[in-house]
Amino acid sequence: MRHAIPCFRWGSGASPHAERVTVRTLVAFAAMVVAACAHALHEPSPISGMATAPEGRDAADLLREGDAAWRRRAEPGQAAAAQDLYVQAAAADERGVGGLLGAMRAMTFRIERERDATVRGTLAKQQVDLGQWCQRRAPSDPACDYRLALALGQQARERPSTGRDAVDKMVKLLRRAIAADAALDSGGPHRALALVLLRAPSWPAGPGDAGAALEEARAAVRLFPDVAGNQLALAEALDKNEQPEPARAAYERAASLAAAAREAGDPEADRALAEARAGAKR
Repeated sequence: MRHAIPCFRWGSGASPHAERVTVRTLVAFAAMVVAACAHALHEPSPISGMATAPEGRDAADLLREGDAAWRRRAEPGQAAAAQDLYVQAAAADERGVGGLLGAMRAMTFRIERERDATVRGTLAKQQVDLGQWCQRRAPSDPACDYRLALALGQQARERPSTGRDAVDKMVKLLRRAIAADAALDSGGPHRALALVLLRAPSWPAGPGDAGAALEEARAAVRLFPDVAGNQLALAEALDKNEQPEPARAAYERAASLAAAAREAGDPEADRALAEARAGAKR
């Protein structure tokens, strides 16, 4: 029976590569606990209440400024500035989703680097709220489904009681995103689903399935073989399916790609590189 299935407790480690591999942390189920399950979705708060700067500016200008701040996200305060500008843009344009998606991306980045649990919890809730607004504005946009899935994962990590409900919704959202645009975020929907299936408990407690996860990871690599995050997902899936030598090769490939990305100035490559090197030594 549904009510007899325990909730999940989600892992709390830092993400190795927030933008492309963040779900590796989001779906890191550390344990299962018997508890009252909470709903992962609620009526979203107004978008205007999430912006700290004054409203009334042109949405296109705000988006351009948000993009500029996002490109400087490795600098202190720039990811938060980008988030605020994107939220203002979303409030200024009641039909567009560019501001919503940009703000969610910035929130994902910030949550993975924030040490204050209260701040992480607030950002996670706001990100889920924005994901719901995104779906309302553009019900058929796969980017909304994908970003909401990631947001639900981060919220579940901060509020473990929502994990049971969140993982079910994540799987559905990611499969829908795959059907609409599997190439989104360099194979992100396949990559994210692979990690969910790897980390979730298996039936009847959850949707975990190592074999299915390997197929999803391979699909991501087929689409974008030169993305470190895809190779990391493949390595973990191969390892979980008791294929240690291919897994080590995938970790080594991920390390090479992450090192190249770091040299090119990718502010998120260091974490992927560290995980890849650790995996290759196992």
